[in-house]
Amino acid sequence: MPRPIWQGSINFGLVNIPVQLQSAVREKTVSFHLLSKDGSCRLRRKLYCPETGEEFDFNDTVRGIEVGKNEYAIMDDKELASLKPEKGRSIAIEQFVKLQEIDPIYLDRPYFVLPADGSEKPFKLLFEAIKESKQVGLARFVMRGRQYLAVLRPMAGGLVLHTMHFADEVLSLDDVLPHSLARVKTSSRELQVATQLIDAMTDPLDLAKFKDEYREQVEHLIEQKKRGKKTVATADDHDDDPIPATINLMDALRRSLSANKSGRTNGRHPQRKSA
Repeated sequence: MPRPIWQGSINFGLVNIPVQLQSAVREKTVSFHLLSKDGSCRLRRKLYCPETGEEFDFNDTVRGIEVGKNEYAIMDDKELASLKPEKGRSIAIEQFVKLQEIDPIYLDRPYFVLPADGSEKPFKLLFEAIKESKQVGLARFVMRGRQYLAVLRPMAGGLVLHTMHFADEVLSLDDVLPHSLARVKTSSRELQVATQLIDAMTDPLDLAKFKDEYREQVEHLIEQKKRGKKTVATADDHDDDPIPATINLMDALRRSLSANKSGRTNGRHPQRKSA
């Protein structure tokens, strides 16, 4: 079992349940090193003053924040340390809410919550109680010197904790939507066909069929490199292609619906193209 990233307890009223957190996701990204062109040297970045060219060691630096043009306020490490939250070892549940009340935009990273040795019974009781209530717990806790808001919810036979963004970190969609959107009118017929297209494209959820195709191709290329093969990957990147505008909305919806039905009749999903 991987080493836990956090250990402490869940505070549920006056009940303390020793637990530990494990990462629930393992992001699979391919990271490259920066090398000289012939690949003989791994390059390093350095700290230097662009005006004088003088190099500095990391130990000779301080933290600062820009308060004006070319003007910085220096922040002392002791000052910052005094402001950090206390190193608590508790996930304090403050209230319970319906999960539907929390927009997914607030959710950040997920962690599995596991019982510590000897706390299996109170942990199971908390899991069953939360599941029975059909609610989730809102909690606060401190991890790695940072205070988090979190939601604690049941999943399968255990609990999952999601760290959350605070309310003042989430931007308002109203601030970025174009004002002209409120004046746009759609017809009932267009809405009907669009709804039919959604129904036709609805399938049972199977996230395993969605793959990171670029990463898999890069990993395959790396394997070929390891075997000594000289390969050249042909790019099929259309990110710079102009996005075609939908001229006739109703016609595009009808053609999309027809193509989707045809693909399902043939036992496959049609390739979805831009209208």
